[in-house]
Amino acid sequence: MRLAIIIIYVTVCISLIASVLLQSGRSAGLSGSIAGGAQTLFGKKKGLDDLLSRVTTGLAIGFMILAIILTILAN
Repeated sequence: MRLAIIIIYVTVCISLIASVLLQSGRSAGLSGSIAGGAQTLFGKKKGLDDLLSRVTTGLAIGFMILAIILTILAN
């Protein structure tokens, strides 16, 4: 049982890292605000960013729940 949870945990960890790295970066500062406005005006791939954001959120929640379960099982 514990081994299966550890395997799922490692899979979630690797997936979480991949989903964070696949997201587009957020520009900061004055140039970022100007470029960000232009990107939303002329169209940016918003659907993919929204999907990756939801996937990252779900994986982060799964990561936390599995970490708590593994901590409880260790005691």
